[in-house]
Amino acid sequence: MVKLESKLVTRRNKIGILGGSFDPAHKGHLTISKEAIKRFKLRNFIWAITKKNPFKKKTHTSLDNRIKHCKKIIGSSKLIKVKFYEDIIKSNKTFDLINHVSKNKKNKIYFIMGADNLIKFHKWYKWKLISQKCKIIVFDRHGYKKKSLNSTTYKRLNRENLKFIEFEKVNISSSQLRKI
Repeated sequence: MVKLESKLVTRRNKIGILGGSFDPAHKGHLTISKEAIKRFKLRNFIWAITKKNPFKKKTHTSLDNRIKHCKKIIGSSKLIKVKFYEDIIKSNKTFDLINHVSKNKKNKIYFIMGADNLIKFHKWYKWKLISQKCKIIVFDRHGYKKKSLNSTTYKRLNRENLKFIEFEKVNISSSQLRKI
């Protein structure tokens, strides 16, 4: 029985999802995407773009332009795809996105985020259920490690479902780019 179960697990389609407004997308997004693909042997990776981040007042660039810019950043990558799901799932909530992608039982979801998002993750809609439906992979960001490792989420979630990744960081953010 154990051999059968392990064969089923290896046949699952490992999908990484990086969600956000990508306002604008940058090389940091691409770097953590490629690193997640390599470390977790992901077969597909989705940049799930949202019209508007529920925790921010506004976006600075139109959705169409952000999608175009995302596609330009990923270039010829065969594994990374830019997708907009909100018209299909009628929601901008990560929980609803994870439910939609995981409808196919062959999919094993790896939700990717920066350490800055882990700090307030416990305020996200159905955050505990998100952690039960997928692996949460948190990439360290300059200046956020201490706060994220002391966060409510990090303290409360099972380490089997939450991985904190330290790596050679790209010191850039969308908010910094908007100031340029």
